[in-house]
Amino acid sequence: MKLLHIDSSILGDNSASRQLSGEVVKAWQAAEPSAVVTYRDLAADAISHFSSTTLVAAGTTAELRNAAQQHEAELSAQTLAEFIAADAVVIAAPMYNFTIPTQLKAWIDRIAVAGQTFRYTEAGPEGLCGGKKLVIVSTSGGIHAGQASGVAHEEYLKVMFGFLGITDIEFVRAEGLAYGDEVRNNAMSAAHTKISEQLFAAA
Repeated sequence: MKLLHIDSSILGDNSASRQLSGEVVKAWQAAEPSAVVTYRDLAADAISHFSSTTLVAAGTTAELRNAAQQHEAELSAQTLAEFIAADAVVIAAPMYNFTIPTQLKAWIDRIAVAGQTFRYTEAGPEGLCGGKKLVIVSTSGGIHAGQASGVAHEEYLKVMFGFLGITDIEFVRAEGLAYGDEVRNNAMSAAHTKISEQLFAAA
């Protein structure tokens, strides 16, 4: 099994989402020792945002690309190949200003590719990534799941990956992390419990 692990927090070792996503991956490896993990740290090694250069590079043959276009084409190809090859994906998605980090959005823009991960048909859009398992580690300073303030965070991710055909989506959630030590500790404890006792209970 191939497992793709994505971190996006800018907080380094102080990041709750990084801590929890790392735990998910370790639990997954314990459940499936043969799992091969590919790791991307989108904060330390940021993917450039989708731009006109990206589009021009995609429409230009390799021998005619300049250095910037070649870099964009290679980045897009590698990012997409990692995602397509993965049987399972773990994404750490902290909430920044009611949505996902811009670094994570830049990665999503590289994997949402018509003809590769989705396509349009006469019957409408069709996701091409069915069969993948997705675990999203969702963290936030406030409490937003199921609220209007969470639409551009968890709800967006469900819609986006559902569009790509992924329906097996599990959330590991830690909310209210800025509400004081007691709330934070309880939230992290609940997330640890889900990872250790529930996430792979059937494995």
